[in-house]
Amino acid sequence: MNTPTWDEFAELALKRIARSGAEYADIRIQDSSTEHIEGEDRRIASIRDLHDQGFGVRVLYHGAWGFAASSILSLEEVPRVADLAVEIAKGSASVALEKVRLAPEPVHRDRVVTPYRLDPFSVPLEKKTDLLLNTMEVLQRQSGIARSSASLWARRDRKLFVSTEGTHLEFDLLAGQGDCTATALHEGRFASRSFNTPHLRKGFELIEEADLHREASRVADQAIEKVKAPAVDTGQYDLVLDPEHLSLTIHESCGHPSELDRALGYEANYAGTSFLTTEKRGNFRYGSRHVNLVADNTEPETLAATGYDDDGVACQRWDIIRHGIFVGYCTNREVAPKIGESRSCGSNRADGWGNVPIVRIANIGLEPGEATRDQLIADVKRGIYIEGHGSYSIDQRRYNFQFGGDAFWLIENGRRTHMLREVIYHGITPEFWNSCDGVADRSFRRRYGFITCGKGQPGQSGWMTHAAAPARFRQVQVIRGEEGS
Repeated sequence: MNTPTWDEFAELALKRIARSGAEYADIRIQDSSTEHIEGEDRRIASIRDLHDQGFGVRVLYHGAWGFAASSILSLEEVPRVADLAVEIAKGSASVALEKVRLAPEPVHRDRVVTPYRLDPFSVPLEKKTDLLLNTMEVLQRQSGIARSSASLWARRDRKLFVSTEGTHLEFDLLAGQGDCTATALHEGRFASRSFNTPHLRKGFELIEEADLHREASRVADQAIEKVKAPAVDTGQYDLVLDPEHLSLTIHESCGHPSELDRALGYEANYAGTSFLTTEKRGNFRYGSRHVNLVADNTEPETLAATGYDDDGVACQRWDIIRHGIFVGYCTNREVAPKIGESRSCGSNRADGWGNVPIVRIANIGLEPGEATRDQLIADVKRGIYIEGHGSYSIDQRRYNFQFGGDAFWLIENGRRTHMLREVIYHGITPEFWNSCDGVADRSFRRRYGFITCGKGQPGQSGWMTHAAAPARFRQVQVIRGEEGS
């Protein structure tokens, strides 16, 4: 007997659910392959090839959700899981305090494929391991480098989404990333410097274009300079932040608070709520007039640009902050009607077949300005230029925060001078963004992605990209901390 196709499995599940009287249902069938190669100290430390397949069924019955999933795709298991999802939905309906009402969405029939030039899963393993070994060799050529690491990551997701409304979507999505790190030792003190390609929906050409060998030499030099650099003096500084660093600041201080389920109090257990409550929409000054934050799930190569979300809603572009005023949320079909929206903006995503989709941060980016990076620095008398990610801390409402970074340079009288270490800045989200008085132009715009954005119970990892050009912030409080080393 021939194994049924994914379409046949989907039809089997949804026809069965339709007989239950449910008002809506969908099924997601997904097959994922992940390769992660890690090198440490001139050797390949691990090679992991992961394969995962399964399906999840959502049912909306009398205004309440039911969800069930399984890793077994068979003629016996699919109807069993469909029946279980209906049973859970009926149980939820019996105790629900309010009914779920889905925002309407046109029916879509489409196939979404990530364009690429080089399939990372077809690149010989020896070529990839040689690249990492050679990169680590370049890192450790420098006297004073005590440790080195380098890694490559790639993932392919093949997925089918079918709903009782008639939407039928096929996906073949690819993403990749690479990085290297040098750790320097000086007088008993360690300091690390990293280079990271962005996580993007591209093929292995992303890695070839990044040229890890070239970046490794610079990374090693800067790690040595960093470990010997003086620690920062506590005080107020003007900050010029690079795009990679800003991606994390945007993610934590705007991305999460703009998730509507947080603002409504639905996401309060795992990672907090949001200070951007619904009465602030359209009138709250989040930042200065230079701050324009745009959600764009349509930009090619970005992580959330999947064509459609896991509600079957087409990806879109919309404003979060316009000229400093908070104007928009990330929504799904369930929460959009609660603030009077007639359509979801398409930000409902699950991290795999076994989890129910939830509202996730969109590709939120800081719109470019008109200055050059040098012009931003030239107008700073006493400041710090910060690159890359460090650790961070932010409260449950995304209001009070502190951020470190990967590399820091003192700015004196309009010139970037020597490196610093142990730099941490802190502030209050709207005060910080209101201190922004300049953003570099589009030629300096860069994109950086996240694949480990935690949310939900059970916990899920979300994917999104945050783009920015360098930006300047005036008189931000800086403290000294070991994190900065």
